[in-house]
Amino acid sequence: MLTHGDVVLRPLDGADARAWRDVRSRNGDWLRQWEATMPPGVHQPAGSYAQVVRRLRRLARQGQAMPFAIEVEGRFAGQVTVNNIVRGSAQFASIGYWLDHAVAGRGVMPVAVAMVIDHCFTTAGLHRIEICVRPENTNSLRVVEKLRMHEVGFAPRFLHIDGQWRDHRIFAVTTEDCPGQMLARLISD
Repeated sequence: MLTHGDVVLRPLDGADARAWRDVRSRNGDWLRQWEATMPPGVHQPAGSYAQVVRRLRRLARQGQAMPFAIEVEGRFAGQVTVNNIVRGSAQFASIGYWLDHAVAGRGVMPVAVAMVIDHCFTTAGLHRIEICVRPENTNSLRVVEKLRMHEVGFAPRFLHIDGQWRDHRIFAVTTEDCPGQMLARLISD
């Protein structure tokens, strides 16, 4: 479990099903424009919450992902997932996240992502973390700005989101960029 103030990150759990569905349902319109979708011709059922958790746990056991539930003031509020973990000579991963609109704008996501990056660099031993953001997603751009992540590239038609292939800006941080901890750096600003 990772904590800072009212923000708690813990493993995503089957017991979160009702809260997860409630938050996703209330935020459907707000999240849809940023959520990955399956391109035409790719048939992968969305699956139940239980199937999603099983898949993420399997990937976690294989060392390919780290799914975290976000709690704010003791209530389920979103998710941060470390994806595409690559070991060997690379030692990098990407981070994706979503948050309940009811707690957006309170600094929750920068704190949550900073804690996950610290966990990746220390406990997990990764060297580089990437976050890819649609150019129109001002909320996520604000997260990487607050974390002082470097923009390292642009990926045209990078992910299929909300029914179309969408461009993304790529941001990254390495252990050398953040010799202390990311959370400490965020708080000191």
